[in-house]
Amino acid sequence: HVQLVESGGGSVQAGGSLRLSCASSGYTSSSVCIGWFRQAPGKEREGVAFINTGTGRTYYADSVKGRFTISQGNAKNTMHLRMNSLKPEDTAMYYCAAAGCRFRLGPKSMRDEYTYWGQGTQVTVS
Repeated sequence: HVQLVESGGGSVQAGGSLRLSCASSGYTSSSVCIGWFRQAPGKEREGVAFINTGTGRTYYADSVKGRFTISQGNAKNTMHLRMNSLKPEDTAMYYCAAAGCRFRLGPKSMRDEYTYWGQGTQVTVS
């Protein structure tokens, strides 16, 4: 049974930084797609950053490109999302998601492609 737990959310002023973490358990594959999604009140859940852990390839939404970085942590099965130059429009609940990623180079980037989801961590930028 795969479980994902996010942490690191909080409140920050515009221009500040936060680092979110996603700890996963129960995944046996060495090639996993991890995605970070966010959902603001009244809006659809959107993907912002993705990684294929087997190849290391990443993909970012245009809205966060150059500001957010997804990476694998030193701890096994931990992923991070470093968020710099935060803007008020980045305010949302942030979720990490996981899916199998075998036989592909790039990460999955569509919400429907992800199987497992965490409970989310709130990020508020004022």
